Amino acid sequence: MNLYTAIQAALPPQLDEPAILTDGGLAYTWGDLEQATAMLANLLESLKLRGKGGRPPVVAAHVDKSVEALLLYLATLRAGAVFLPLNPAYRAAELDYFVEDAQPAVLVCRSEDLDWVTPLAAHRNVGHLFTLNDDRSGSLLTHAAQMPVQHTVATREADDLAAILYTSGTTGRSKGALLTHGNLLSNARTLLRHWDWRTDDVLVHALPIFHIHGLFVAGHCALLSATPMRWIGKFDATKVIAQIKDTQGPRASVFMGVPTMYGRLLADGGLTPQSAAHMRVFISGSAPLSATAADAFVHATGHAILERYGMSETGMLCSNPCRSTEGARLPGSVGPALPGVGVRITDDHGQPCPQGDAGHVEVRGPNVFKGYLGMPDKTREAFTTDGWFRTGDVGRIDEDGYVHLVGRARDLIITGGFNVYPAEVEAHLDRLPGVIESAVIGVPHPDFGEGVVGVLVTPKGVALDEAALLASLKDTIAGFKVPKRLIFTDDLPRNAMGKVQKNLLRQQYNHTFD
Repeated sequence: MNLYTAIQAALPPQLDEPAILTDGGLAYTWGDLEQATAMLANLLESLKLRGKGGRPPVVAAHVDKSVEALLLYLATLRAGAVFLPLNPAYRAAELDYFVEDAQPAVLVCRSEDLDWVTPLAAHRNVGHLFTLNDDRSGSLLTHAAQMPVQHTVATREADDLAAILYTSGTTGRSKGALLTHGNLLSNARTLLRHWDWRTDDVLVHALPIFHIHGLFVAGHCALLSATPMRWIGKFDATKVIAQIKDTQGPRASVFMGVPTMYGRLLADGGLTPQSAAHMRVFISGSAPLSATAADAFVHATGHAILERYGMSETGMLCSNPCRSTEGARLPGSVGPALPGVGVRITDDHGQPCPQGDAGHVEVRGPNVFKGYLGMPDKTREAFTTDGWFRTGDVGRIDEDGYVHLVGRARDLIITGGFNVYPAEVEAHLDRLPGVIESAVIGVPHPDFGEGVVGVLVTPKGVALDEAALLASLKDTIAGFKVPKRLIFTDDLPRNAMGKVQKNLLRQQYNHTFD
């Protein structure tokens, strides 16, 4: 089934009901969404697009977050094409890589970028170039306005390609994950059931939409349940809190964010148990949420954040319980595997690990992608011989079935022959007085092979005693896990979704023990 067919089937009987309310004061009804996506889909079909390499045509969007950018995604589904969302922060060299690799038939960019995108698109033989801005201007909408408001959704099967998402590429060449209509629809329906999505829910949407979290997890849940979204163009803690507190119109009940957002909401101080009393659930993902931050949020708001785990290649894999009857939400855990998703832990030889032991996280299910675009060797490497996807994460499963992630396999530190998982050490560092957050890395050491280094974010103007902190750690964790150096900083390097870029930290502190 075409994913848009399922979205269309979920539309409420009264299409004049609010679907999206923006922080700029605009209101879109369900009828507006249906009509606008029809016009955009008709525009795409009028171009007689052809795909490359036997694939359906690709529509690439290098634009700011806007409701119209979301409509372009939905229209691409309607027309049976493949959507490629790209971070608008990418510059020429970065964009050129994705355009060369994905070979889109259509590229949509901001008007302000047109001067440098135009020669790039011509060089890569992109057939059609349009502009789209976050103020509802641009050539895309001008052309779409001339199109009919009726459209028949293209027929697609579950295994047909719907989207390409590029991995973050923090350790090498970015890979395009091929996601099907079935991948996206099955995962969204599972989340709706598992998170108890209700017909009266209202989502505060403050995430970017060039990534799986904002576009697929948040967007699909609201669209497939026909529940309104309170739309924030760019995250701002004050705006989010204002939307949560607003009593005019549909009342907010669900918020999805990344740990950095929750840190800023806490720093603002505007959320209290009283102001957040009507909220049903706060959900966090895309990067690990520290137990310290989780505890602080409970204290500040009365709400326990629901942490979940997913990837660009798989959608959501695990989630802490939504219903209290199904168990507690454990800080530091991403919860049990979602229904229909298999998760197992294996050792370096591919054998199952004993319960509770850390090893490689492998998964399977209808949500797992088809493979990497143009990379058959990487695709084969990513899957075991019996069909499980190697996530690259290291984790363990406790006696209650909860998954605990202890780091990426590439971040494992081997010091003096002992394995150190950064997440375990970070959990202890984050609890130390004066530490806002931490990142643990391994760098070359003349004696131990790798030396453990802790990079700590501290409040400006606050001086911490390195020796005293290290001494306190020695009372709580094994000596080989204790960092040999602590480095203090104002901030940690992050990618667009808030994940700490440890490769950059390793480069920066590579000569610590020279």
